[in-house]
Parts: sequence; C-alpha cells; structure tokens
Amino acid sequence: MTYFAQVDINNKVQRVLVITQDFINSGIFGDPSYFIETSIDTSKGVNRKGNAPLRKNYAGIGYSYDADRDAFIPPKPNKPVILNETLYMWDLVIPDIIK
Repeated sequence: MTYFAQVDINNKVQRVLVITQDFINSGIFGDPSYFIETSIDTSKGVNRKGNAPLRKNYAGIGYSYDADRDAFIPPKPNKPVILNETLYMWDLVIPDIIK
C-alpha cells in the first residue's frame, strides 16, 4: 500500500489515503490526476529511513502541493514567515528592530 494525497484544483490537500496505485487509477475516488504520492517517512526534505525523500514533506490536510518544487508545503501561518527552501517549512521572520 502507498500513501496518496488528494488535492483540489488549487493543489490544496483534502485528504490522505493509504491505497494502491491501481485503485487510484480505477477512478473510484475521483480523477486520478488529483492524487499525488507522499511518504510518511519524509519530513523537512529528509527520509528518516535513509531512502530518497519524496516531495520534501509528508502531505497533511491543508498542505499545498507545489509542482515546480515537487514539494508538499505546510499551511502558511498568520505570522511574518518565509519559505525555507532547504527544509520546505516556514521560518519566522524576525524584524530588524528586534535583531
């Protein structure tokens, strides 16, 4: 079995299923093009089992899939943040007046 994230037309993850590729291809759950494989062992661009990381992060509901980066990116918090292009997580921006 494999983990697949179902994304909507805006590439937002709606749900994650443990399912076979053949079942996805059958169309029972909808258009197969809206399902993207994800790995439960991948986080911050690293696979904890030492395998090649798959799509930078394990997908979660509300995550976005960025096809250009081939990455699942967590929801952006309501704080000043910038995307860390190494970890594919949000880093807090510290204002210059605090530095």
